[in-house]
Parts: sequence; structure tokens; C-alpha cells
Amino acid sequence: MKTTVTINLGGLIFHIDDDAYGVLHSYLIAIERQFANEADPKEIISDIESRLAELFTETLGNKKDVISKEDVAKVISIMGEPQDFSVEDEQTNQNTRKNMSTYQTTKRLYRDPDNRVLGGVCGGLGAYFNSDPLLFRILFIIIFFGLGSGLIIYIILWIAIPEANTTAQKLEMRGEAITIENIKKAVREEFENVKKNMKF
Repeated sequence: MKTTVTINLGGLIFHIDDDAYGVLHSYLIAIERQFANEADPKEIISDIESRLAELFTETLGNKKDVISKEDVAKVISIMGEPQDFSVEDEQTNQNTRKNMSTYQTTKRLYRDPDNRVLGGVCGGLGAYFNSDPLLFRILFIIIFFGLGSGLIIYIILWIAIPEANTTAQKLEMRGEAITIENIKKAVREEFENVKKNMKF
């Protein structure tokens, strides 16, 4: 008989056995230590927790209710260890990343809040199809003036497509793997962009 613990991870409730909880707790503490000196550590940790919650939901499926130590090990192999991404020893880190389990994320359609004129629909379509959002903007204008339905289609898409609010969702929108390294890199880039925009 094993003791189980109920945890809240990324806003979702999970039941996890005691051994697995110890491993996961140590992993999250290591992540907090690794990113303590970053520009926005809370956002990085929040995005990592959200991604962990998604992976645990996928791993559990309908088969079982309790997260095991093996499930935690599988998810950690997908996300990567926090020490793999320290700046000090970049050469060693590259070798470690090659050995890390590869996990292909599926690309999802989101509205892009960072590249929007109105609702971010064209920015999201551009990111999803790896093309310039300007092409979609021109297409909607042509449909609007040619058929008269461009605005209605745009409004429907604006309502139907969710906005990419978190770093993990922005990575998923571009089809990039949602790993600790990519989340950290995306948050740094976002922070640098905000700093540039604040300069007068």
C-alpha cells in the first residue's frame, strides 16, 4: 500500500504517490534555484508548471488516476533537467541535450498578441503557417471588399481561436518544443523586447 498526495500543478489537481511526489518536489525546487536570478522567474516557473500539468494529463489519459515515479521520470526526460541549461558550461550542456528524450509538440493555432493589429488572428495564422501575417491581412481585405464577408470571417476566428497568453502557448503556436530551455529563452526575449520598447 502506498500513500498518495493531492497536488495543484498549473491549476490542475493531480493524485501522486509519495515516491513520485518526492522526485517532482525536488525537481521543482531545482528549477526555482536555477532561475532565481532570471529577469522574471515567476513567469518561467509558472509556464514550466503549466507544461508539466499538460504532460501529466497526457500521460495519465483514461488509464489511471495516480501519477507514479515512472510518469514523473518520463515527464522530466521530456522537459529536461534544470542544470542542463546553466550558462557556465555550455559545451557539456549541448552533449546532455543530445541525450535528452525528444518530444515532438503539435503545433496549435492561437491568436498572436505580440503581432496584432486588431485581434491577433492574422499574426496567429502567420505563425501557424510559417508565413508573413501581412499576407493574411491582405487576404482578409480582399475577401472583405470582394465578397463582403471578410469582416464576419475575421470576427468568427477572433472569437473561436484562443489567445496565446503564456510562454508555453506561444512556443506551441510556433511549433517549438516546450522545454525548460525554450521557455527560459522565450521569457528572456520577451523581457528584452519590453526593455527596448520602454526606451525613449
